[in-house]
Order: sequence, then C-alpha cells, then structure tokens
Amino acid sequence: MNVHAAPKLNGYGISVEPLSGRIAIYRDDVLLAESTNAKVMYETRLPPTVYVPRADVCVDLSAETELQTFCPFKGTATYHDISLPGETLTNSVWAYEDTLPESKAIQGCIGFTPSAYTRIDLGDNRLREVDDGNISGPLIDWLMRGASTATTPESFTEALAEKMLEHGIAIQRLSILAWSLHPLIVGKHYIWEKGEEEILTRAPTYEIHDHPAFINSPLRHVSNGLGGVRQRLNDDNPHNSFPIMEDLRAKGATDYVAMPLPFSDGRTNVLTLTCDHPDGFTTENLGLVFECSSVIARFYEVFMQRENAQVLLETYVGKRTGARVLGGEIRRGDGDEIDAAIMFCDLRNSTSLEEKLGRSDYINVLNAFFETVSGIVHENGGEVLKFIGDAVLAVFPAADENAATARMNAQLSAVKIVETLGKLRKDGSDTHCDCSIGVSYGRVTYGNVGSRERLDFTVIGQAANIAARLGEFGKAKGHRIVVSEDIEPACSNALPLGAVELHNVSQPVVSYALRTEADAILDN
Repeated sequence: MNVHAAPKLNGYGISVEPLSGRIAIYRDDVLLAESTNAKVMYETRLPPTVYVPRADVCVDLSAETELQTFCPFKGTATYHDISLPGETLTNSVWAYEDTLPESKAIQGCIGFTPSAYTRIDLGDNRLREVDDGNISGPLIDWLMRGASTATTPESFTEALAEKMLEHGIAIQRLSILAWSLHPLIVGKHYIWEKGEEEILTRAPTYEIHDHPAFINSPLRHVSNGLGGVRQRLNDDNPHNSFPIMEDLRAKGATDYVAMPLPFSDGRTNVLTLTCDHPDGFTTENLGLVFECSSVIARFYEVFMQRENAQVLLETYVGKRTGARVLGGEIRRGDGDEIDAAIMFCDLRNSTSLEEKLGRSDYINVLNAFFETVSGIVHENGGEVLKFIGDAVLAVFPAADENAATARMNAQLSAVKIVETLGKLRKDGSDTHCDCSIGVSYGRVTYGNVGSRERLDFTVIGQAANIAARLGEFGKAKGHRIVVSEDIEPACSNALPLGAVELHNVSQPVVSYALRTEADAILDN
C-alpha cells in the first residue's frame, strides 16, 4: 500500500485578534475614533486592518451610501461618508452588519479606508508581519487574483514579467506575439526587457510572412505548430538554429525558450523567455511557466478579442459607429435623432469600367476610389457609414448643434474628392476614377435598423434620400457635385439649378451645382 503525503501549502486564512489598551485613529489633528476594544484582522494577501466598535467612532457618519462590496468570508460591506469641517470623505468607512461565521468577531465594528486616516496610534500593540502573502507563489497567486485588474496588454505584460522575477525566474527578456484580425496589421508583438521603462509594442503588417527575419525565427516555427524551441546560449554551440540567438547571446543571454500560447480558436501565439542567469532556466521555473501558459494565453486572448472587436467594427461600420455599438447600442431601434450633412458619392461609369478592365483591375480601381473618398471624409470630421456597391455613404454630424461646421465640412470634402480624382486623371495616375456627389442636410435617425438577427447601423431620413437622388441627378445632368439649398450657404462658386424634380422625392428640391478646378474638362 502506497501512501502519498499531501504537500503542505499556505492556505487562505482569516484571524481576528484583540488589541490591548487605547487605540486612536486620526486624520491630521482630527480624532476619528478612540477605543479600548479595537481588534485587528489578519487576512491572506491583505494588510492588517484595525476595526473599532461603532460606538467608539468620534465623527458623524452619513447614512449608508449606494456602494456595497462582497467578501466570501466576511459578507456584504456597506459604506458611509465622513463629514469633516471643509471636506467630505466619501465612502471612507465600511461595516459588515451581518457577518459570515468566519468573521463574527467584527460584527458591529467599523473599518476605515487607508485614505481616510493619516495615522493610527496603536499604543503598546505591535502588528505582526504576515508571511502568508501567497498560497502558491507570486506568479500563480497573481494570475488567480491580481492579473484581471490589468486593463491593457502592455500593463499585463509588464506585470507578468515582474511576477516572474518575483517568483525567482531569471528572465532578461519576455515577449508575446499575438495574432489579430486587422486589415493592415497581422498582430501585436509585446516585448519586455529588463532595465527598460516601457513595453515595446510592435504592429507588423502582413508582409512579415515574407520577411527573412520572421521566416528564420522561432516565432514562425512555433506559430506554425512545429512545437517549442529551447536553446542554451552560454555553451560553445556553433549550430544555433535561428539567427536571433547570436543577437541575444551578445546581450548576455544564457538560455532561450519559445513556447506556444494556443487561443481557443485554434491560432497559435508565441511566448518567448530569455534568461541571464549563468546556469540558465531551472526545470522548476520552466515547468511553472509551461503549466501557467494556458492561463496566460486566455488573458491575451481577451485583450485581442476586445481589440479585434473594436478594429472590425471600425473597419466595417466606422469609428464613431463602432464605438456606439461597443458601448451597448446593439438592439434594433437603438439610436438618436441628429442633425447632419449627408454625402452620397458614386463612382461614374462603373458598369463600363468593369467590362473594359476586367474584374481584378476594376476591383483595384474601386478600392483606390474608396480609399480616396474615405481619407478625405475622415480628414474633414466625417464618417463613412458604408460602401454601397460602388458608392460611399458618409455622415457629418452637427456637433453641439453646429450646423454651419457640418455643412462646411461636407462641401469641403466633396470639392476635395472631385479635385483629387481629377488630379489623378490629369497626372495619369488613374485614367478611370471619376464621381458624382450629392449632399444634403437635415434631421436623420442615426442608429440600428433591420431584422431581429441582422442589424445595420445607418442613417434614415429625408436628407439621406435627397443626397442619393442629388447624386443621380448630377450624374445625369453632367454635374459632379449637387447640393441642396441647406448646404449652399457654406459653399462658394455655386451654380443655381432651381427646384429640381428628384425620383421618389415628393416635392422639388432647390439645388445648386458646385464648380471645381476638375470641371474644366468633364471626362465621361
């Protein structure tokens, strides 16, 4: 019969001990509490906390505030403000009115937040040093308890490196390569180096896959599912498997490890560690990191999913709209009534262009057109809401009821788009791109419409309809830019067109054509 003794670990613990004699708590010269029945609570990973009976508090407490916190060992804490001459200390004391069994000794007592007092007179008492700060060591305890407070991958990476050092892992350099979903960058590479004040964050483009430095790197080896890499660097080893090893050796590195960080979607990301201890990494240290790697991977996955969600929303629906969706406006009907200038910009002769150029070249022309229009709209404070076939729908909200600015930004965008495309044609950079633009101003609904399961964040209203119809009218009549009379006050060099009949618009719309330098010769 084999008997295996369980390892002795420091478990989570709470103990409450009485303090002898007079205890006084001060804020500068103001006495907050004075007691001969005070107690101190020792709790794992927390500093000792002094509690005094409520009757021994020497200042007035407010009624319970809205703040409540929960502890699985003490119960639900309620909070009070302290009012002092010239200041109010918000949520500065707490009490457990109905404590759980482990903490019955502090029933009816008050605790003060550290920011509420400036000193505590303990008399002859001496608070003991606690040695139970970790249940399973600094790294594991931090992953279980403290890591979730990191709000960015950079802060998480820095804290991760610090906890590894605290745990006795002799790292000189730590890096994380995490793949992302982004139209321009392939992922993020976070690098911590000992002695450097900030985390280095790199955002490589998709060209990284063809770059020799990546092709011949451990990052590619691991991310392609070929396993981890371990190489000692302080030995006389002329057969380094990757060129980067010599660079690391030159910086004093003695050992190198690259291991996979698998995400739940099947992608393999990479964690690398470089050691500067003469003997390299210990088996115990590397085993610990390897055991924790799946947990570490989940934290980075959360960061990347949040970033991916933001990037994808900005990519497909625009920055402002993406922020609103991430902010919780995801139900059908969510939205606002806003005043805005609406611009509808349509590519001319797109059908004949596709027939003439072929699908591949036509797509290149279409992308160049979208790139030009989008860049100019964003430069002028607008947002591209969507691409509709070969057209762009953009909105210029009237921030703070500033209609003049929205109108001006819309007409400036329209003029610059036409002139930029004209210059490209003149320079021979693009002999195909031309456009027709309609601009109108008015009140629209800016929000979610659609079915229960498929929504579209867009603008709905007469101004949007008129902008689209003005673009069609201009294309038919040979005008690149046609605006409604709501926009005309912000324009210069406007040609009156009178009240024009627009398709599916019940009343004629007083409109104007804008002339630009590109209109000297109309290339149809």
